[in-house]
Amino acid sequence: MGKKRRKKAKRSAWTGLLRELRDARLSNFLLLTVAGIVNAFGVTIFLFPVKLYDSGISGLSMLLDQVTPPHMTLSLFLILLNVPVFLFGLKKQGVLFTVYSVYAISVYSVMSFLIMNVLPIDVEFVSPLAGSDLLLCAIFGGVISGVGSGLTIRLGGAIDGIDVLSVTFAKRIGISLGSFVMIFNTTLYVVCGIVIQSWILPLYSIVTYYVGSKTVDFVVEGIDRTICAMIITTKTDAISSTLTNNFQAGGTIVNGIGGYSGESKDIVYFFVNHLQINKLKRLVHAIDAGAFIALQDVSDVIRKHDA
Repeated sequence: MGKKRRKKAKRSAWTGLLRELRDARLSNFLLLTVAGIVNAFGVTIFLFPVKLYDSGISGLSMLLDQVTPPHMTLSLFLILLNVPVFLFGLKKQGVLFTVYSVYAISVYSVMSFLIMNVLPIDVEFVSPLAGSDLLLCAIFGGVISGVGSGLTIRLGGAIDGIDVLSVTFAKRIGISLGSFVMIFNTTLYVVCGIVIQSWILPLYSIVTYYVGSKTVDFVVEGIDRTICAMIITTKTDAISSTLTNNFQAGGTIVNGIGGYSGESKDIVYFFVNHLQINKLKRLVHAIDAGAFIALQDVSDVIRKHDA
């Protein structure tokens, strides 16, 4: 019986794996190819020539490229360090995430190798586009690599294993995901400063990290990012009707009771973009001056037709 149960569980696991892989889209692989190329361009054209460091495992790979023998290259370290991390997180992150991520990393690695070793582009000492200007290299390297990373995340993968490590270990040590990434990168830049015996390049690398993270946020969330407004009011129908007519969208009404007053109050959940917040406040308070409005960023709104 135990043997049959194990066989059934194994068969079920394979069925789930194949079902998840069927959700993979060719268009996503094409866009992941673009993301990997863009990321490689930002790193190899702007950061690598002037010895600035990317964040995460990509930055660690750049440091190892500098301190190891010539045959141990950036492209090789990108694969050696990232792929095992993604495979380690396979169970937690899912098959499709892992496939997308490994593919994006592979494109990033191959394109980095082509730019630095095959294509007629000199990236040995200075950036072909920004020269030796560290600030320009830090900013443009961060922006361009951030676009590649953000696009990968938006498509359902990741182009750096630091994301998987943060999800896996942050809660275990009692810190947030963002704090884990920040601690990793801070440690990386301190080690870089000790190894190269200079703090100028690590400090400029912090600029790269900041610009890159903001670019990732912009690409993933977009300028039209969604805000969830939670409106607590006694005039639900009037507010709901006004918001629907003005924004051409419906909200959700939830019944509630005031914790202090004990009065019956309704909660209206309504989604707007950040450009519409002031209009929403004005409309709500014109109807109920005592309405309580709580606003919260929403990373994404998933509808049935988006799946």
